[in-house]
Amino acid sequence: MLKLTILALVGALIGWTTNVIAIKLLFRPIEPIHIPVVGWTLQGLMPKRKKEIAKNIGETVETELVSIEEIIDKMIEGSDKSMIIDALKNRIMQLAELKMPAFVPTAMKGMIMGFIGDTIDENADEMINEISEKIVHQATEKVSIALIIEEKINAYPFEKLEAIVLSIAKKELKHIEYLGGVIGLAIGIVQGLIILYI
Repeated sequence: MLKLTILALVGALIGWTTNVIAIKLLFRPIEPIHIPVVGWTLQGLMPKRKKEIAKNIGETVETELVSIEEIIDKMIEGSDKSMIIDALKNRIMQLAELKMPAFVPTAMKGMIMGFIGDTIDENADEMINEISEKIVHQATEKVSIALIIEEKINAYPFEKLEAIVLSIAKKELKHIEYLGGVIGLAIGIVQGLIILYI
């Protein structure tokens, strides 16, 4: 029974330790370490593939989660169009009044100003939609969310990225460590039973 207990505990320790080391090797070492005897280079998986990970995250966010079109559409939807139209109308009316020659009779000025106001009321909504479509089109050509995210992740210090990932997945990573111990314990018990009864 003592042999079985020792083998089970050793198996649990090996399983737990193996998973702890495997999790550490996801992040560490940050800089490559060359092992001259065997000719290996040791570096954590995430720092080694940081650029590739950053590119994939950027592309995934842009193609699957949010695009520049959606951001601008939400901004336009979130804005009160009537407020934009009123501000536009007030500014155009002010400019028209300033630029109108002094010799134009007051009655004529009133008619012209009325015509300008009516034209804005009739066409402003359509104009805003056209302008927003042009802005979206230009923004999609000039702005790449994928590239912005990729550059931000690549510029971010890896230690901070590691801290963020660990803070998010701390509980799950602990479960993986414990699972290694449980599997190791089970393997140790099976080995012990085989040694004792065969």
